[in-house]
Amino acid sequence: MSNVETEPVEVRCGTAVDGEPQAGTARVDVLTPRDVPLGGPRAMTVRRTLPQRARTLIGAWCFADHYGPDDVGETGGMDVAPHPHTGLQTVSWLFSGEIEHRDSLGSHAFVRPGELNLMTGGYGIAHSEVSTPRTTVLHGVQLWVALPEAHRDTARDFRHHVPEPVTTGGAEIRVFLGSLAGSVSPVPTFTPLLGAEIVLRPRASVTLAVDPGFEHGLLIDEGTVRLAGVLLRPTELGYVHPGPGALTLTNESDTTARAVLLGGTPFEEEIVVWWNFIGRSHEDIVKAREDWQNSSDRFGAVEGYPGDRLPAPVLPNATIKPRGNPPRG
Repeated sequence: MSNVETEPVEVRCGTAVDGEPQAGTARVDVLTPRDVPLGGPRAMTVRRTLPQRARTLIGAWCFADHYGPDDVGETGGMDVAPHPHTGLQTVSWLFSGEIEHRDSLGSHAFVRPGELNLMTGGYGIAHSEVSTPRTTVLHGVQLWVALPEAHRDTARDFRHHVPEPVTTGGAEIRVFLGSLAGSVSPVPTFTPLLGAEIVLRPRASVTLAVDPGFEHGLLIDEGTVRLAGVLLRPTELGYVHPGPGALTLTNESDTTARAVLLGGTPFEEEIVVWWNFIGRSHEDIVKAREDWQNSSDRFGAVEGYPGDRLPAPVLPNATIKPRGNPPRG
């Protein structure tokens, strides 16, 4: 699902707590999410870990919403009308449920557990997302990747990939972007990235070789996981600074633990994130909003959605400033 807040801002605040790493282990910061009620015909509340004041990006990952388990019999599920995107890629990954995707490229696909749907907005795209009647419990993550300046106006694109699970050291891993544990995703990216679901058996531990030039984030869905000596609880994200060539994950629970590991080379560009647009300046956002409101060909049309498209929120009465990560300490 996308950012359909009715009053979005360019950066949201969160809480960062420095972990207490053991000697010789990676430095880990613990980022906690905030609850965000989404608008639209069916409102959902998601847990947003990125962006926040403590950290805007992890690699090029610039947006992370974690939602569910959501009983759609009680909540009505997801119904996000056609809306625009610029300057980014959306990464949809489900743990349970099913979402119907339609976009202005003409793609008509279904997001299912263990299957990657990656949509490139670039210069402009529009899409809709609706949970299907077969869905009883909706549960997953919605992630955004910022496109670098050289590629942020790239053409629309849509990719679907079903990664084969890899088992190692008590962990089952599905790599949807990049490479990990000998598994390589064929889906191309515009910056070096890693995205993987990791399921750990009760009390299992696994050490994974990683790129020391990457920074990483481990988002906990279920269970309690110790990352490089720092304990992470459900909904928390452990941020690992660049440097280590391996990460050790230990399930401290008597039940299965599940997490999503994100990584990438530090993204040095400052960006503006407002509503569903990513730009480099206030003027970029103003132009994108104007094009959407005027039904510009920039975004195209989504066919097959039974309803109107989402109008853009009102811009703030202030200049939206580009943001990057805090200076490295």
